[in-house]
Amino acid sequence: MRILIILFCVSVSAAQDCSTNKAIKIGSQLELFVDRYLIDKMAGVELFMHEPQRLPMAKSPLQGAYLTVIKDGDIYRGYYRDSRPDYKGPLGDGHSGEITCYAESRDGHEWEFPALGILDIRSPFGHNVILAGEPPGCSHNFSPFLDTRPGKDRGKRFKALAGVHSKGGLYAFESEDGIHWIKMQNTPVITSKNFAFDSQNVAFWSQAENTYLCFFRTWETPHGKLRTISRTSSPDFLHWNKPVATNPNRPMEHLYTSQTHPYFRAPHIYIALPTRYQPDRGSSTDILLMTARAGSASYTRLFLEAFIRPGLDRERWGNRSNYAALNVVPTGPAEMSIYHFSGHRSVLRTGGFVSARAGATEGELLTKTLTFSGSELNLNYSTSAAGSVRVEVQDSVGVPISGFLLDDCPAIIGDEIEGRVAWKQKQDLGSLNGRSVRLRFVMIECDLYSFVFR
Repeated sequence: MRILIILFCVSVSAAQDCSTNKAIKIGSQLELFVDRYLIDKMAGVELFMHEPQRLPMAKSPLQGAYLTVIKDGDIYRGYYRDSRPDYKGPLGDGHSGEITCYAESRDGHEWEFPALGILDIRSPFGHNVILAGEPPGCSHNFSPFLDTRPGKDRGKRFKALAGVHSKGGLYAFESEDGIHWIKMQNTPVITSKNFAFDSQNVAFWSQAENTYLCFFRTWETPHGKLRTISRTSSPDFLHWNKPVATNPNRPMEHLYTSQTHPYFRAPHIYIALPTRYQPDRGSSTDILLMTARAGSASYTRLFLEAFIRPGLDRERWGNRSNYAALNVVPTGPAEMSIYHFSGHRSVLRTGGFVSARAGATEGELLTKTLTFSGSELNLNYSTSAAGSVRVEVQDSVGVPISGFLLDDCPAIIGDEIEGRVAWKQKQDLGSLNGRSVRLRFVMIECDLYSFVFR
């Protein structure tokens, strides 16, 4: 676990003139503490990155290169790269022995590899191959997503990008069922003059931006020629705008995959789990945590250190041995999972990437001025038996609002993904809808992960 300490020299409870600050409209969307977007000040509180807990290998694990896991209703759909067992030809990105394979799960733990019979090609698990050979290079990094674009033809619920630079670029695919795929056109939809794409290039429909986005591998950075990430957008998945460099790299730092995707409970926040590559250390790798807000062409890196380390397994210290699957998905009422191409699964509490943490000494967090819609405030929090969290609602200049003072809020004790905040006399926040307010959290032995107005 990693800690980022924020220090400042004025009390967050002091009233201050914030009238020149434009209120941030959050409506009723869930807000995570994965960046400082809504944080004004903290005292005795620190932002804390939580380590995913690796579970024992399942009896039937999902494993393979450039994994994607999609939760589609009650089904988990898994996609990965493998090689034909009988292939004896030359290797390299996009070689003709690469195949795209499919798996299913009902619980996200144990996986089945259905005999689909789509192609007369076997994988090591049987006839679960969904793509091979055409277009050339596309089985190297086939990366699908569930298309949530409103008003579209619901017959084509899935889309995908795949391809490598040496074969022309990224091709677009679509599917009705996530299993049978067709090309949307016979030529690549995203190309590059510079060597690119030999990684998992991810795309999704952004509800917040009302466009398709693609985050793909490029090379040029302000620090020189490094593996890095660029972003492009499209209204129709076929015509893509000029790419924009996101430049998340530190000097001499290579980032292999980005695995950027909307967080399933807050689609305006994109979670990224890039692989950090160390070419001068035997090509060893680990996995980072980055985030981006909808509309931003850059990532936030609250923590520069690893989110997932290679660990005790010696095989994870080998050449390019650590890749997270695309998508963090819910696998229980209070659990979300991150899949690893080795077949292991790691879990976090729901929304538990980063918390604002107070220790044994009482601390405070004050938000920036914001407006909301809803009648109640819910927190994702965890306290010790001796800990607590209380909330005060202030106006835009820091004056506590009658009925919502700190002394009106009984200590909240326990551990909940969405626990409602109550004040002694007032329960309904509806009268404050649209009004510029600030939230003051006072905590002791507490982790605060997120808040939302319902």
